[in-house]
Amino acid sequence: MTTEKQAAVEKMIFRKTNAHAGRHVSITPSNSRMRHLAYGRIRLDSSKSKESFSTGNRETGLICLSGQAVVAVEEKDIEIGPYDAIYIPRDSSVAITTKTSVDIAEFSADVANRYPLQVVRSREISKDPGLKFTTGGPGCTRHLQMLLAKNIEAGRLIAGITEADPGNWTSWPPHEHALMLEEMYVYFDMPDPAFGVQLVYNNTEYPELVTVVRDGDAVLMPDGYHPNVSVPGHRICFLWAMAAHREVADRQFGVVNVQPGFSQGSSGLEAGRKN
Repeated sequence: MTTEKQAAVEKMIFRKTNAHAGRHVSITPSNSRMRHLAYGRIRLDSSKSKESFSTGNRETGLICLSGQAVVAVEEKDIEIGPYDAIYIPRDSSVAITTKTSVDIAEFSADVANRYPLQVVRSREISKDPGLKFTTGGPGCTRHLQMLLAKNIEAGRLIAGITEADPGNWTSWPPHEHALMLEEMYVYFDMPDPAFGVQLVYNNTEYPELVTVVRDGDAVLMPDGYHPNVSVPGHRICFLWAMAAHREVADRQFGVVNVQPGFSQGSSGLEAGRKN
């Protein structure tokens, strides 16, 4: 592999992003190929039970992966648990505390405008078939939760969770949306020995990335088709987050270009589109 190609690959895969205590931002436009999207992890417990930060010019989405916490923003204290999410406007001060432990994924994107603080409860998502649904067929069955999507008002951010059945593909049929959205996957809740294989390519003969992915890894998709597959006997589970290139106008889930040759039928993402 040439030095130039190796450098490009290193900006598409970030390993063990869940290894740090406290708040740690792993990916930003300054150290990756992302134009807008940033990602960090906030892991608190009895040894470090509080973290605070300001959002600056970035809208921010928090997704609780495990545990419990109180998020203070705009003079409001918001209790969150597993798979709850919060949309936080730009120019906000945020404080997070836990009495036990908590693991939170943080996604952000630069925006020109300020949108309202919004809280998304997992229990409410579960009641809406347009926000929590199963899609795909034999060999590509997966389960999606739309946490920060058509259900909230935002400028660029879209985020949610996909869980595949063991041995199944996701993001299938292969699709891309680079003119509208950049994307990243963050793998979680995949205890050893579980792993998957992630591809990112514009041409299957010369893929930009083919790599094994495990719990805590993050893969970036600035462009290209991006299917992945779990190994038999173990599921693949990941957060997906996207940032629209044009604020508001491009913030659309499920508007994709399916790879030629695989376009028979639907993309499997229609339920998540705006009505």
